[in-house]
Amino acid sequence: MSDPMRPRASLRTAVVWEVLQDALERRVKATGRQALDVLDTGGGSGHFAVPVARLGHRVTVVDPSPNALFALERRAAEAGVADRVQGVQGDAHGLFDVVEPGGYDVVLCHGVLEYVDDPAEGVRNAVEALRPDGVLSLLAAGLGGAVLARALAGHFKEARQALQDPNGRWGESDPVPHRFTAQQLTALVEDAGLRVGAVHGVRVFADLVPGVLVDTEPGALEALLKLEAAAAESPAFHSVATQLHVLGETEEAAKA
Repeated sequence: MSDPMRPRASLRTAVVWEVLQDALERRVKATGRQALDVLDTGGGSGHFAVPVARLGHRVTVVDPSPNALFALERRAAEAGVADRVQGVQGDAHGLFDVVEPGGYDVVLCHGVLEYVDDPAEGVRNAVEALRPDGVLSLLAAGLGGAVLARALAGHFKEARQALQDPNGRWGESDPVPHRFTAQQLTALVEDAGLRVGAVHGVRVFADLVPGVLVDTEPGALEALLKLEAAAAESPAFHSVATQLHVLGETEEAAKA
C-alpha cells in the first residue's frame, strides 16, 4: 500500500482515500470535534495514518512489526505530525491488550483480514473499539481480482483453484491466506452489528494496465484515476476488483 498523497501511488489508494476523507468530514460535523480519535489496526508504516493525522486527527497505529512502527515514527516526524501519531506493537487478535475498547471515532482495518486466523473475530474487535457513533473502514483482498490476474497471466489451473478454494487461494505458494467476495465482507460487517454504508471496488483496472502505459502516455494517469473512481461504486465491477472496501457505521453514526 502506498501513500495516498503521491500521484502514482494514488492508483492503488485514491478510491479508499476519498471515501475515508468523506467519512472523517461527516464525523467531524456530527460530533462537533475538529480532531477525531482514529485507530489504524495493522497500519504499518503509516500510509494512511500520516495523511489522516495531516487532517488534524489523532491516530493510534497498532501493528505487530517493530520495523514498520519505526518507519511510522520517522514518516510522522517528517510530515510534522509526530505529536498526533502513536505507534503500538500488537495485532488484531490481541487488540485490547494494547488499546481500550470503545474509544475511537473511526477504525481502519486495512489489509488485516487476509492474514488473521479468524476474520470474523478481527471485524468484531475492530467494531468493539468504536464509540457508539463510530465508523469502520474495512479493506481486504478481493477474490475475483486474484482469479482474473492468474488467468490473464496464463495460470489457468491456479485461477480455477482460487475460484473454488474456500479461502480464495490459488495454491500452496499463494502468500495471501484469505480472499473475500463483497458479499462475504458485508456479511462480516453486518454480523458484527454495523450497517453497511458503502461498498467500493478498489484497483479494478490499475493492476491490469501496463505501468509503462500509465507513466508515458500523456494524461493516462488522470484518466485511469477517473475510470477507477467511476467503476468503484458499480456492483458489476466488485467481482473483479483486486481489493474491496466496505464502510460500516453504527446505528447512531448512520442516523447522523
